[in-house]
Amino acid sequence: MKLKIQEQVPLAPLTTFKIGGPARYFADVSTEENIREALRWAKEKGLPVIVLAGGSNVLVPDSGLDALVIRVSGNEHSFERNTLSAHSGCNLLTLIQIAGERGSGGWEKLAGIPGTIGGAVRGNAGAFGPEIKDFVESVRALNIKTSKVREFNTEECSFEYRESFFKKNPEWIITRIMLKLVPVTADESKKIAEETIREREKRHIQNVCAAGSYFKNPAAPADVVSMFEKEKGLTSRGGRVPAGWLIEKAGMKG
Repeated sequence: MKLKIQEQVPLAPLTTFKIGGPARYFADVSTEENIREALRWAKEKGLPVIVLAGGSNVLVPDSGLDALVIRVSGNEHSFERNTLSAHSGCNLLTLIQIAGERGSGGWEKLAGIPGTIGGAVRGNAGAFGPEIKDFVESVRALNIKTSKVREFNTEECSFEYRESFFKKNPEWIITRIMLKLVPVTADESKKIAEETIREREKRHIQNVCAAGSYFKNPAAPADVVSMFEKEKGLTSRGGRVPAGWLIEKAGMKG
C-alpha cells in the first residue's frame, strides 16, 4: 500500500479552533488515486470516512473521530492566460496573491477568508460582495461511494448563498477547480487584497483561536432591509442583511 495510514493523529492543530480529539485513522491525500486508495482501505475496515481540508469552520469533538479522516492537501496549480486550474487543497489566499502577481484577479475581496479553495467552493465562500461562484468555470469531484470522477459546470454546482451541490451532497469530494479571472495590474491586485485583509482585521478580534465568521446573513423583512440600506448606504443582496449588523442592533456585539 503506497498511502500512509496513521493512527491516533491529533486533529486540534489542523483546525482554526485548535481544540478536539484525535482521528482514529488519518491519511493525507493529494491525488484522486490517493483518495480511491484511502476509500478502499476504509471500506475493508468498515470505517466511515470524514473529509478535512483547511480546518476552518470545523469543530472536532473532544472524544475524537472514530473514522478515517482524509485531509485533502496540495498546492499544484497552473495558469493559461486568465484561467486558473487549481488543486482543491491549495490555500485560497496564496492563490489570490500568486494570481495577482501574474496579472490575473478580480477576486481580491475574498482575500483573508481562511482555508482551501476546495473548501471555499464547497461553501460558496464570499466577502464584501463577491462570492467564489462568480469565478468558477468548472469543478472536478470524486464520488466516495463509486470512486468515479465527474466534471461539474457552474450551473450543475447549484451555487446559492453559502451553499453548493457539494455541501448538500457530501459524498462528492472536490479535487480540482477551474476559475476564470480578469486582467489586473499586480500593484492594484496587491493593494485591494491588502486593504481587504486590513478591513477584516478591523472587524474581528485578532490573535484568538476561532472558526471565523460563521453566521449566515439572514433574509429579512422589507422594513429591516430598508433600515439597513438607509443606515449603511448599501444595497441588500437577495433581501439579506448582515448578521453582524443585526447583532449590533440587538446590543449583543462582544
